[in-house]
Amino acid sequence: MNDIKGLTAKQVEAARIEHGTNSLTKKKRVGFLRRYSSSFGDPIIKILMIALGVNVIIMLRDFNWYETVGIAIAVLVATLISTLSEYGSEAAFEKLNAEAAMIKVRVKRDGQVVEIPVDNVVVGDVVLIQSGERVPSDGRIIWGEIAVDQSSLNGETKEARKIPSQFKAAPNFMSQDGVFRGSVVCSGEGAMEVTTVGDATFYGRLAAEIQEETPDSPLKSRLADLAKTISRFGYAAAIVVVLANLFNNIVIDNHFDMDMILIYLQNRPALFRDVLRALTLGITVIVMAVPEGLPMMITVVLSANMRRMMKDNVLVRKLVGVETSGSLNVLFTDKTGTLTKGKLNVTNLINGAGKLIDAKRLARTALYEHVALNCYYNNASHRGQQGIAIGGNSTDRALMEFVGDQKLNGWQKDFIFPFNSSDKYSITEIIGKSNMFLLKGAPEVLLPACVDALGDHGEKQHIDLTAVRNAINLQAKDCARVLALCQCSNKKDAKHLKNLTLVGLVCIKDEIRKETRFAVREVIGAGIQVVMVTGDNKITAESIAREAGLVGQTPPYGAVLTSAELNALSDNEVKEIIPQLRVIARALPSDKSRLVRLSQELGLVAGMTGDGVNDAPALKKADVGFAMGGGTEIAKEAGDIIILDNNIASISKAILYGRTIFKSIRKFLIFQLSINLCAVLVSVIGPFIGLETPVTVIQMLWINMIMDTLAGLAYAGEPPLPEYMKEPPKKRRDKIINRYMASQIAWSGVYTTILCLLFFKTPFFHIFFRGDQQYLLTGFFALFIFAGVFNSLNSRTYRLNLLAHLYKNKVFLLIMAMVSLIQITLIYFGGRVFRTSGLTTAELTLALALASTVILADLCRKAILRANKRKGFI
Repeated sequence: MNDIKGLTAKQVEAARIEHGTNSLTKKKRVGFLRRYSSSFGDPIIKILMIALGVNVIIMLRDFNWYETVGIAIAVLVATLISTLSEYGSEAAFEKLNAEAAMIKVRVKRDGQVVEIPVDNVVVGDVVLIQSGERVPSDGRIIWGEIAVDQSSLNGETKEARKIPSQFKAAPNFMSQDGVFRGSVVCSGEGAMEVTTVGDATFYGRLAAEIQEETPDSPLKSRLADLAKTISRFGYAAAIVVVLANLFNNIVIDNHFDMDMILIYLQNRPALFRDVLRALTLGITVIVMAVPEGLPMMITVVLSANMRRMMKDNVLVRKLVGVETSGSLNVLFTDKTGTLTKGKLNVTNLINGAGKLIDAKRLARTALYEHVALNCYYNNASHRGQQGIAIGGNSTDRALMEFVGDQKLNGWQKDFIFPFNSSDKYSITEIIGKSNMFLLKGAPEVLLPACVDALGDHGEKQHIDLTAVRNAINLQAKDCARVLALCQCSNKKDAKHLKNLTLVGLVCIKDEIRKETRFAVREVIGAGIQVVMVTGDNKITAESIAREAGLVGQTPPYGAVLTSAELNALSDNEVKEIIPQLRVIARALPSDKSRLVRLSQELGLVAGMTGDGVNDAPALKKADVGFAMGGGTEIAKEAGDIIILDNNIASISKAILYGRTIFKSIRKFLIFQLSINLCAVLVSVIGPFIGLETPVTVIQMLWINMIMDTLAGLAYAGEPPLPEYMKEPPKKRRDKIINRYMASQIAWSGVYTTILCLLFFKTPFFHIFFRGDQQYLLTGFFALFIFAGVFNSLNSRTYRLNLLAHLYKNKVFLLIMAMVSLIQITLIYFGGRVFRTSGLTTAELTLALALASTVILADLCRKAILRANKRKGFI
């Protein structure tokens, strides 16, 4: 090492000019105000802005400031929340840059060791690295021996041993000497020669990917389609209203007399007045057609469920991610920490007879004390508080934690022959009542030196090497790492590996979580394809996938590919195989991003789980990124949802909540659009039958409050039902309003319109309401509101039983009861402000009875659908 001089100052400057610095390039960030202004490009927001402008014009004439203020608030709240969410998500790259810039490294320059910021490292620098330090750039080991943790980059949990190599090929994760920026040195020390810096490093390429724009969420795309549909309907209805009013004023009012029509057309003030009135009515129809409460309702329902999800260990960073999780078609998931516990544990022990002893049962045998002595003293890690292991590699920590708080007094550690990758074993001498030498290492090294073995009671017995080796092979197939534990009383025997006694072979494994199989079965049962993407080898990956239930126990298993096999396929070939894909082994970060991109091109809604730096680009690119709570800050910033307990079972809950939210939005749309359709149709037909203003501005304010704010709160409390997980997922291109919803909106809207028109034009109701227009208008106000209240029950469920699961949404019951109580109060005490007069008990009962018929009407629709075997779902 002393003969390595490093770069000179002149060489450093030349390298910096040719290859650049080790800093990561940051793309120019879009400012908050600019991003906020771009939020107004949302299709629903555009329509609301038109509605707002129209209301301002109308306000000047009719002082309708209530609705104007309501629409303005809806626009401002929706755009502000959207902007804050997107602006905050850009912090991912800044976190990455800040984390990287804090590192300082030791380099050799001009024969001296100097400490410099990581950004000042250049190609050709010789960097000194040791245990606990982070590798500052990509390069190759030229001196020493180290073990590095590359899991944050490639997902491989096993530490990689790195030593100098005579081959000078480009470094890769599998190469003997290649090291990469962002990996951590677990043990040893060495020197690396820098080959790549800054944006050109593996880490730098990930940083660049994190800054890419994320795709529009499925909900945003669906709302865009909905906005187009509603605007077309509104514009068509407005044109009809304008033409109808002009035809009424110009032709009908002039009794189809051409001379009178010509005289009327020459009366410019009258013509201008009627044209302006017709245009105002047309614009009002557009305003009524728009569900202005939708953006605010979506915010309410997402926020309400966000608080619920926290109790289930699901932290939502971006509101839209909640709904998107319910629309998933494919989920690409990590193995470590998500499907598995994320740490190695001792699971079994193979004794000298080749029999497998469960770790819990082992603790009840006399053999356990001998196993515990070896695991505790022949170990590079230390026991911390509550039995938690500190230091050492992952295997040593697993052995130490297996011992736990076990008291092992009376012994003193005196001599150590440390483990190294060449000898593949370690020796420790412990001194107590007698001296004992403990050996731990690879079975192929220690087993040939064993002459006997310890039995369950600690007695020596014959060793059956054939049975032992068969048991080892079975454990290897089960993805377990096997270590031999031996002992002897003679230092010479220990040193020369002979006359050893086999204590047992411990089996160490990152076990599948106990919830994994059920959660995977539930997610797959929801019609979501689950693909495990892992850095493990193909055999290990397939075994774990089979244990988790991702692939079948018998052929055909589903496609299991390595990264190399995947990259040998073209994009079109990968698209063909994606539906059968179950496992990607030896995966690279680029594989994850590619799979997400190709899935999205197929029209699928793709989810991604991850916890490392390597996962951040795919987490950001996915429609919904699930970052693990125990993962890196970069992954959390790039993700939409953080799974606090790192458990796939919590992802399953997030999917259920997402589906519940989407259904809540659909229920709200059925409720609001049914009322909107009725209002539009009454406005279109009203002028032809003498109805000018059946509803006043103040009454419309109350109606809008019910339709928007209160209904949003009511449907936000809909319970997540397990049955939702049995429905097929929605595809990206699926409309937010399906055929079932359209039939219900049309049926309810048209029926309520007919009910309203008959109420006004049937002589019976004029007579029943005392022949007084004031009481008739009050009765209509009651009819319209209570028809909406009863229709809210229809909108909740596709079932014939409208009370199904109603008790689980107590907020809905409370709000609808409150609406009914306030409405009755307004009828009797609203007076001139609400244009109401107190009804008799009979009159109020009739209005309620007529309103309740919307339930019977919708039950008939449901019955017809079921009779035709066309039962649908909201």
